[in-house]
Amino acid sequence: MKRRSKVVRKSSRYRRSKPRSNAWNITTIEQFFALPQRTREILLALPEAVSLMKSNDIPARAAARAAGISRSTLIRRGGSALKKLASGRYAAKRNDHLFRPVIVVSENGPVEVATRNFREASKAGKHSSAVERYLETGDDSALRRFRGKYIIDAQGNRVALLIDTDDLDELGSAGELSFESLYARSR
Repeated sequence: MKRRSKVVRKSSRYRRSKPRSNAWNITTIEQFFALPQRTREILLALPEAVSLMKSNDIPARAAARAAGISRSTLIRRGGSALKKLASGRYAAKRNDHLFRPVIVVSENGPVEVATRNFREASKAGKHSSAVERYLETGDDSALRRFRGKYIIDAQGNRVALLIDTDDLDELGSAGELSFESLYARSR
């Protein structure tokens, strides 16, 4: 039986460069608005395309086109939210970790928060709908579901959801909770 000699690999003469800062790893609203306009548009189009794939059961190419990006951009930048099927097609995962700016009604009024979780963004949207319902009808039954609930932002901080009807009435009469103010200024 022959012995194999250990081969010593020579290190490459080219040194690896330091990793560049990743413009796609956004954790704050300030970082988001510091990006170029086209990068912001792509970051907002990714969850939109994935959402279209989930709700309408359409292919990646059609969803990307409807969101205003190419299929390759969707797969390259939003690949963590997609799974490749045995047939070669892409389908959206149930949960994703794509960047989403959302407006959260907290003790400080409407606050823009960066989230990296589909469930947190969905919770923020349901809370905004409950706040809007309360302001229009006075029915606080939908707000009661959010007692003790909070949103976790992209940095891992908790943002408490406001359910106190007196505070909501005060913010509503001051005009801070209009329909338009409950949606992100991201576009």
